[in-house]
Amino acid sequence: MSDRHIENIVIVGGGTAGWMAAAAFAKVLGSQVSVRLVESEAIGTVGVGEATVPHLKLFNDLLGVGDVEFVRNTSGTFKLGIQFNDWGRLGDSYIHGFGSLGHKVGLLPFHQYWIKARQKGIAADLGAYAIHTAAAPRGKFMTSAQDAPAHSPLADIPYAYHFDAGSYARFLRGYAEKRGVQRTEGRVAEVRQHAESGFVESVVLESGETIAGDLFIDCSGFRGLLIEQTLKTGYIDYTHWLPCDRAVAVGCESAGDPPPFTRATARKAGWQWRIPLQHRIGNGYVYASPHLSDDEAAATLLAHLDGKPLGDPRVLRFVTGMRRKFWNKNVVALGLSSGFMEPLESTSIFLIQSGIARLLNLFPRAGFSPVLIDEYNAQAQFEFERIRDFLILHYKLTERDDSAFWNDCRTMSIPDTLREKIELFRDSGRFFRTAEEMFAEVSWVQVMIGQGLMPRSYHPLVDQLPEADLRQLMDGAAKVIDSCVGLMPPHQAFIDRHCAVKV
Repeated sequence: MSDRHIENIVIVGGGTAGWMAAAAFAKVLGSQVSVRLVESEAIGTVGVGEATVPHLKLFNDLLGVGDVEFVRNTSGTFKLGIQFNDWGRLGDSYIHGFGSLGHKVGLLPFHQYWIKARQKGIAADLGAYAIHTAAAPRGKFMTSAQDAPAHSPLADIPYAYHFDAGSYARFLRGYAEKRGVQRTEGRVAEVRQHAESGFVESVVLESGETIAGDLFIDCSGFRGLLIEQTLKTGYIDYTHWLPCDRAVAVGCESAGDPPPFTRATARKAGWQWRIPLQHRIGNGYVYASPHLSDDEAAATLLAHLDGKPLGDPRVLRFVTGMRRKFWNKNVVALGLSSGFMEPLESTSIFLIQSGIARLLNLFPRAGFSPVLIDEYNAQAQFEFERIRDFLILHYKLTERDDSAFWNDCRTMSIPDTLREKIELFRDSGRFFRTAEEMFAEVSWVQVMIGQGLMPRSYHPLVDQLPEADLRQLMDGAAKVIDSCVGLMPPHQAFIDRHCAVKV
């Protein structure tokens, strides 16, 4: 095994994944490693990942990029959660918010007391007890107040973003190139491998230029030029659990002030996203092609826009799933080349970020220890499978029977890992996070209750709290949240004051 340091990293493909990787490598590895990115402007990017989870702030913080710089450069807005309409039943609506839910009482989470209070008719909807789910529908937003008391909901307001993915990639390109990353324009015509080990040694461009490297990062999108076309790694298909296999997307003109949440509205054969930016609204219909034609999907999407479309709808085809290995030999796949989780909970960019962080934590020497590779793949597989389960939850927990699509979703078999979580929660509202899976208890609780899974009972310790105190707990928590939301500025006013795009 070679103890030589990795000297040359070659990133094949740009877009969000490629330039996130380039920027992170340039920042963390510095002059220790030469980073070169190969991309072709003739090859388009998918560009559906315009909504995130709060983790992206950590990535931007690593780069030293603040909110003002980021939001202005990407025409961004802020996001407190996702509003789900018509998922459990037609007419239903709830918000999966990013923040905490109520506050713990002793050893138990707040929702345990809420279950009993709800059964007794003395509790409001669950969304009344979290600042995110109360503020979002009222169009309010602010970042955490530095001068707020530590126990105040205003002191801890996690948030995510909506942004233009193309603008973000261009911003990161500028960031990376200033720090020494070399960009090469061109298409890869040939991939050369070591005759014995099968490791990738170089890529040859159509121009004839040969680019050699020690470590290759595959950001070539769905085609997986290195990880699949070259190394034949294999793919695990999740379509039997997550049946949507296409999306039709189009931007439209803005319509009023942007709300601080993503909207996911269930349709006959899938669901429609709405992502408000400063300069436009991103829209798309994710659907199952056996249940809906492309033309029907496009017509449905265009009929449900809030503003004038800014172009013709474009169809994207995908297979939800993951590579059998994310790191194979000296190739690491990031972004769409590593797999695809439909954008229901805005996890695509998180998975890029997580893959980059994992690679930096397990960064190899030139000998490429198989121990490091195996650990990377085990962690990545666990992460994909737990996100998979959370997405399946949304489809499985429906009472809709108005279309063949929803009948199939409601009655489908599900992974044992998900079934066990549902059964435990249905019994007495209990949830236990598995290791470091992405979505925590508060996310699972909001979705399960939001889609009608009310536990039969609750933790026995809840009964130690007298009913008068239980009522006071519910009333007090709702009043505190309502008061705090009243102090927050409108989302648009916050943007105007701090980070509006300069025209």
